[in-house]
Formats: sequence, structure tokens, C-alpha cells
Amino acid sequence: MRRIKEYCGLFGAYNTSDASLLTFLGLYSLQHRGEESCGIISFDGTTFNAHLGMGLVSEVFDAEQIAKLKGHQAIGHVRYSTTGSSALRNAQPLFVDSNKLPLALAHNGNLINSKELRESLEGKGAIFQTTSDSELILHLIMRSKEKSTEGKIIEALKKIKGAFSLVLMTKDEVMGIRDPMGFRPLCIGKKDESLFVASESCALDLIGAQRIREVEPGEIVIINKNGLRSVKYTEPKKKYAFCAFEHVYFSRPDSMVFGETVHLVREKLGRQLAFEHPAKADIVIGVPDSGTSAALGFARESGLPFEVGIIRNHYIGRTFIQPQQEKREFGVKLKFNILKEVVKGKRIVVVDDSIVRGTTSRIRVRSFRDMGAKEVHLRISCPPHRFGCFYGIDFPDPKKLIANEKTTKEIEAYLGVDSLGYLSLEGMLKCFKHPASSYCNACWSGDYPVKIKCADKFVLERVKK
Repeated sequence: MRRIKEYCGLFGAYNTSDASLLTFLGLYSLQHRGEESCGIISFDGTTFNAHLGMGLVSEVFDAEQIAKLKGHQAIGHVRYSTTGSSALRNAQPLFVDSNKLPLALAHNGNLINSKELRESLEGKGAIFQTTSDSELILHLIMRSKEKSTEGKIIEALKKIKGAFSLVLMTKDEVMGIRDPMGFRPLCIGKKDESLFVASESCALDLIGAQRIREVEPGEIVIINKNGLRSVKYTEPKKKYAFCAFEHVYFSRPDSMVFGETVHLVREKLGRQLAFEHPAKADIVIGVPDSGTSAALGFARESGLPFEVGIIRNHYIGRTFIQPQQEKREFGVKLKFNILKEVVKGKRIVVVDDSIVRGTTSRIRVRSFRDMGAKEVHLRISCPPHRFGCFYGIDFPDPKKLIANEKTTKEIEAYLGVDSLGYLSLEGMLKCFKHPASSYCNACWSGDYPVKIKCADKFVLERVKK
């Protein structure tokens, strides 16, 4: 079945005897941000200890492995591939074993100038071990002529373009870094004398840490024995580019992202959707999980009852993708089961977060019909996706995006629904806390906040498999 691949999830812990265990728990909370591979690197005062593997956090780690990751500081990473193929050599955190500056790095995002950087570095003799753009950052840091670690990192950051939240670890420090536009979320937490950085606040909640604040765009947060220190490595931007799709789909509903609780934002999206595209129906059903909050908002705004009409099998990951149509249909049924008694004879409004290719939605609509639904009205809590993403979301070639190839009426006919309504771009943006200009909406509008020279974001993966 179709699921959009996310970028990655980051976690870092400093000054705790349970650094690796807390990092494991943090990654467990961030599993929705990446299910292909994961890893943890710790430092025990003498040695960097690492364990990485393909698969879910619960599959890669057990109690014995976590116990071997000794130390009072650690960083971890869960991954989906955006730039770089899905392979163990691309699992993170990455590590450079250098006498002068041993360094571990975990990256969430996508660099848009990776092709030029890689060609330049290879021309200077650099040898790459991965096809990930994250390795470019390590090379730039290690090749810097600056004397201080901070200076080396800042010089490297000024050479990379695109979306990046980073967690780095040296022998003495854990650092959190966010790109100048703020595409990807990253926050800071505290528990007693321990400090943490995480992609989402839900990871802090699990370990009992208090969320202090977000890492600001263009900021380096340095955590060491002296506490927390902030460094701004670039001039403040007049305009940010927070990824709007974090609110629509990716982030967990219990997380606070870009200063707002995700569930409450999605509920507002649903209310706005009901205002823009009302439907004469009997019940409202949300597609789990990210469609549920929007469906609640739709139901409350429209006055229609909210019903649980779809049960999700949570033991099926987002990576269940089969190429053949019959296997794809089985995958949809394996992940979602429709409650016949709830939908039979009813006019239903189905609220979902997005339509990418349309294949999954079409199968699901047919399943509702098979279960006896009288009418199916599909409502989407974001605008039609017509453009690819170059900042870390694995949206396919625009030619494979159904909204890029068909009109709304044509999509409606293809899906077999009685009506289809997308939330407008203006309506979506008005549901967010910050001004509309603070959000990246390139996948809907084609307005890319950081201009793209090379339109092939997977160039590294195809150059070296």
C-alpha cells in the first residue's frame, strides 16, 4: 500500500547514567518518523560504543545490547531513506573515528546541494562510505581549517543548503542544530541535571523530561558539563519554512511541534475542512491515525456524529509496500479493517490526511462500498499534492502524484466517491499559529523557499548504489 515515507527522527542524551536506555526509549517514541533502520552511539569517557541495524527499534535492540552501550551521553537515529538507498551502510548515527575530533552525527532532512558538494569533495580526494547526504556534513567538518570544534561545525553549516536538523556528539558535548529556515522540528528537554534533544516532544514525555523549548532556526545548542549554551551561526531569517506537513501528517498527535500541539492543529484543520466542504451525511469517520483528529474537528463543526469505522492493525509498519495490485489490495486490508455494522446503509464522510497516488484511497473506497456504505464522501485535510519535496519527504515524481495529472473531478471519478473535497491552501495555513509566510507549502504550491538547481533529489542514490 501507499504510505509517504518520512525523513528521520533524532534523539540525544547528556549527563545521565541511563543515556543509552533513555535514547532507546526516545527512539521508540519516534518510530513513526522512520522504520527502515536505527542506531545508537554512546560515549563512556574512553570509547565510543555503537549498535546499528535494519528494522524497527524493538527489533534492532534488546536489553543486552543496550547494556553494552555504556556512557553518560548518547545520540540515536531512526531512518527512512530520502537521499541514499535503504541499506545498513546508510544507517545512522554516522561516526568518524579521528584522533583529533571523533564525531558522531545524526541528520533529519535533505540537502539540496549534495551533488555539487559530493563532486567537489571527491575531486579533493574524499572517499565516501555511504550514499547518504548526511556523510557530506561530516566530511566538511573534518576538512575545515578552523581550530575549534565549534568553528569547524559553523564553517560546514555555511556550505550546506536545504533542510537539516542535526544531533552531534563529541567526547565532551552533545549538540542540537537546526537549519536557518527551520524546516525540521527539534526541541530541548530537561530531567533533573540531564539534558536532551529530540525531534518531537513525545520522546521527552516518555522519559519524564520537561520540554524547555525548541532549538531555534539557525541555532546550535551546545550541551556539556557547563550546561546549555546557544550559538547563532547565521543571521536571523526574515522568513521561515516550517514544514506544514508535520502538522497534517507526520508528527505524533501528542507532540508539540512549531509551538503547537499537533492534535489540536489537526482538529482545527478538520473544522476548516467542514466549513469549506460540508456534506449531507450520517456519520464522520477518520482514517487512522493522522486523520482521526481532523475527523473529530469535522464532526464537531458539522454537527455530525463521529464514529470509529476503521480499525488499524498497529503491527503493520508503514513500509508494507507491494508492487502487484492484488498484493497491494491485501496490504490495505491487512492494515485497516472496516466495521461493517457501523457503515452499512449509511452516508459516510471519510476524513484522511492526504492523497498521493490515489491507489490506496481507491481500494479503501471500494471496501466501504463492499461493506454496504450508501454514500462515500471523501474529505482531505490538506490541499492537493502536485509537486515533489526536496527537503526530506519522499514524495514521488510529480508525474506520479494524482493531483498533478488529474482535476479534482477526475480524481473523484477515479476513486469512486460521491464527492471529494480538499482543504484549501489558505484555509490550511490559517489554522496554524505562525503567519502563513512561516511555513513551507512547496508540495502544494510549487513555491520552494530554498531554490533548487538540480531537480533530482535522489541523485546520490543513483550515482552509487
